[in-house]
Amino acid sequence: MKIYAIIPARGGSKGLPGKNIRPLHGKPLIAWTIEAALKVPYISKVIVNTDDVEIAKTGRAAGAEVFSRPNNLAEDLTEDLPVFTHHIEELKKMDDLPDMIVDLRATAPLRRAERIKEGIELLEKLGKEKADSVRAVSKACKHPYKMWRYEEGFLMPFLSEEHTGIKEPYNAPRQILPKVYQNNGSMNAFWPETVLEKKSMTGDKIAGYTMEDWESVNIDNEFDFAMAEKLMEKYKQLF
Repeated sequence: MKIYAIIPARGGSKGLPGKNIRPLHGKPLIAWTIEAALKVPYISKVIVNTDDVEIAKTGRAAGAEVFSRPNNLAEDLTEDLPVFTHHIEELKKMDDLPDMIVDLRATAPLRRAERIKEGIELLEKLGKEKADSVRAVSKACKHPYKMWRYEEGFLMPFLSEEHTGIKEPYNAPRQILPKVYQNNGSMNAFWPETVLEKKSMTGDKIAGYTMEDWESVNIDNEFDFAMAEKLMEKYKQLF
C-alpha cells in the first residue's frame, strides 16, 4: 500500500507569527512532525504543503518534499478541504495518487511515530468498506454540557435539556456525564476517494483512537508553545 503523509503549513499565522519554523526544544516546530513521519515504515513520502518560502526551506532541510500551494489556498479562512483536494488532484494528474493519505499538523509536535503508525494500521485493518477515515482524539478538556452562551446579558446553557436529557447538567458531577472527546489535531488518515468523491476530509464513517492528554497539545498561542516545551523536557526520553 502506498501511503503519503501531507503536512499542511501555511505562512502568515496571526495567532503566533512564524510558529511553524519557530525553534522548539532545539528544532524548528515543523521538524518534529517531519521526523516522526519519516520514522513510520508504512509512509513512503512525506510532503510539506505550503505557500511559504522559509517553511519550504525548513521542510526540505528536515527531509520532506515540498508541494507549493497557490496563494488563494493560504488565506486566514481557507478550509482544509480545498487545500487537500487541490493537492490530491495534482498527485492524480502526475499519476502518483497514493492509496492512503495521512494528514499531520506541524502544530502537534508531541505526537510520535508510534501514534501515526497506530492510526494507519487501524484504517488499513477496517478497509474502505468499514471506514472513510480515522482520526486521533483526546478527552475533552471542557465538557460541552457545562458550557454557556449569553442571551440578553444572562447565561443560558449552550446545550438545552432537550439535547442533554439531564436537568441542570452544568451543576452535575462530571463523572456522571457521558464521556466526550475532542480532535487533538495530531493525526487524520483517509482514502483519497473520501476527499475526491465524498468531498469531505472525514467521510461518514470515522474511526477513532484516543491519545493521552500530555501528547495532545496543539500549538495555537504562546501558552501552548510553552506547554509543549515543558512537556518535551518532562518526557525528554521520548524525544
